[in-house]
Amino acid sequence: MNTTRRGTPDFLLLILTFALVAFGLIMVFSASSMSAAYYYKGDALFFTKKQILGIVLGIIGMIICMNIHYTKLKKLTPLFFMGVLVSLVLVPFIGIDVKGARSWFAIGPLQLQPSEFAKVAVVMYLAALISKKEDKFRDFKKGLLPALIIVGMVAFLIMLQPDFGSAVILSMGALLVIIVGGANLKQLAFLGVVGGAFMSMVLAIMVLANSEFGYRMERITTFLDPWADETGSGFHVIQSLYALGHGGWTGAGFGQSIQKLHFLPAPHNDFIFSIIGEELGFLGSSLFLLVYLLFIWRGIIVALRATDTFASLTGIGIIGTIAIQALINLGGVTNSIPLTGVTLPLISYGGTSVLVTLASLGILLGISRDYNREAEEAHSRGTAVHNNRRKQAASR
Repeated sequence: MNTTRRGTPDFLLLILTFALVAFGLIMVFSASSMSAAYYYKGDALFFTKKQILGIVLGIIGMIICMNIHYTKLKKLTPLFFMGVLVSLVLVPFIGIDVKGARSWFAIGPLQLQPSEFAKVAVVMYLAALISKKEDKFRDFKKGLLPALIIVGMVAFLIMLQPDFGSAVILSMGALLVIIVGGANLKQLAFLGVVGGAFMSMVLAIMVLANSEFGYRMERITTFLDPWADETGSGFHVIQSLYALGHGGWTGAGFGQSIQKLHFLPAPHNDFIFSIIGEELGFLGSSLFLLVYLLFIWRGIIVALRATDTFASLTGIGIIGTIAIQALINLGGVTNSIPLTGVTLPLISYGGTSVLVTLASLGILLGISRDYNREAEEAHSRGTAVHNNRRKQAASR
């Protein structure tokens, strides 16, 4: 395959990405300025400046990934995966503790979260594995079992931090790649039933034996009736619903949120959509969701247009993982599903999250450059033939 000349990236996906990042930065400022000024000696831009740093690094990562052909990325995938695996093993021992979880490495002003890199690494590793095995992937022992062992191992390391939300997102994104990659659905269904029963038993034992796990299980059941414990387990969800209700149809106005004033925890992070709903209202938040859906749809189109199996599965895994995380975040803050405490990709505050998301979208944009190159070459050939015919007709 000719990789010397690359086509143009998918401009619609690129524009939508930057539009969402810009909107997210504005909302991070609105949601965090009050608490930043209160906790960081009057520096209302404390979180905004850190988010800008993550965005700048992410754009650099996007440009680099966009200019690396996916065949080269495929060769680098095992090395990338092993690096992420080592970091996941080390982070519980040498990582920094944030709210009871050791999920970050501190590198100067940066705090890097290995689980964010793991989401992309697992998707790429599975895509490489499936593209290599091809039809053999439908064989349980040679195809599906090794893939599930890889996913289970990485998810287990993330849960040890503990980070249940990231483990779920990684597992669901990996499952999407496995299904699209042609796995035997009967085998998956059987394993799902057996695995679900086993996990239910393990979680029940953990709840009875460990109060920490009992607290986490409490999050899962709170959504049934958050008002049963208004000042305890249901407090976060209730404050989120208050924010969305206060927004009404047109919103309270930009910067006019009340719930961000020490009522809603992490308004610039996990609950940023609550602030969007409160300040921009139903109409503004609906418009935002439509743009986000367009972004997801365009990412899927880009992935499906790829003719190479590795490229297509990687693209589906990247955009699918983003969509899954967004659904979990939105479902949690609206009390549609149990609250897990994950960020809204490209919108929420989080340096590692925005960095990795932009870099992974660079991979997707790089994939789009190849089929765009083919389209541009076909168009050039068609134009040349048309011009030749016109010249021949004129000479007659």
